Amino acid sequence: MSSGPGRRVAVRVPATSANLGPGFDTLGLALSVYDDLVVEQIDDNRLEIEVSGEGTADVPRDASHLVVRAMAHTYASVGRTLPGLRLTAHNVIPHGRGMGSSGAAVVAGILAAKGLLEGEAHFSDVDLLRLATEMEGHPDNVAPGLFGGLTIAWMDAEGPQHKQLIVHRGVSPLVFVPSFTMSTAVARSLQPLQVPREDAVFNVSRSALLIAAMTQSPELLMAATEDKLHQNYRAQAMPETDRLVRALRAEGYAAVVSGAGPSVLVLADGPGQRLAAADLMASVVDTPWQALMLAVDVKGGTVKNAEGSA
Repeated sequence: MSSGPGRRVAVRVPATSANLGPGFDTLGLALSVYDDLVVEQIDDNRLEIEVSGEGTADVPRDASHLVVRAMAHTYASVGRTLPGLRLTAHNVIPHGRGMGSSGAAVVAGILAAKGLLEGEAHFSDVDLLRLATEMEGHPDNVAPGLFGGLTIAWMDAEGPQHKQLIVHRGVSPLVFVPSFTMSTAVARSLQPLQVPREDAVFNVSRSALLIAAMTQSPELLMAATEDKLHQNYRAQAMPETDRLVRALRAEGYAAVVSGAGPSVLVLADGPGQRLAAADLMASVVDTPWQALMLAVDVKGGTVKNAEGSA
């Protein structure tokens, strides 16, 4: 399809869980919960936005919408101005719960722009990650959102980089999502600027072990998900999350705070363990929580023309 008014692309982006215990600002996992968007280029400068699902009452319907901002940023990177658009979004990823909803919006916008500019501009994986990191601030959530699977993300002199890894088939993710939200900015403000050397060494060892546990040896997940860099400091702002994580770990479940919280991620070693963990959750929390039995998403964000061809 040629570029111009009437061009329509469909985008699907997975939820993500970052940090994974010790892998603070480095590790991320793509999960099988998705936001879906259709973006159509229209023949004037109008912007039409329709939203259903999560955030329907809260997300803006103007140029400040995060997907639109990410699209504008991508167009600007190749010297282009964003055209008129009709955006239809169905959001399923919970907002403000530590499952990467803002990163997903950024990824969705970048991929939508890539799709609309196909044939006129080329975006490599390096370009996509750079653009997403410029919008999001750090690459640990956007890398798995873009590429799927388990990702290691880091920054060097050339910008953000990533390595995608295949997760062992024995790892079964389970996410407990509460009814309350948590601000990422508030969560980050609770962490000290410096930590004891012993804690830093502890997390280096556990992060290395977590890669082995996630890719080869799920039986090591309990030890591999121990953390001393961020979860304890944030616990005061999320007492029920902290109580649930502690209760699950006391019973042998590899539970961590998902992203900045307040959701809890359990990296179970099989479907049966997930069911038992869900039963335990119900006896620990005082407010409504939802248990999501998920798979690891291996595709990452996808974009195709809305008529269905690749």
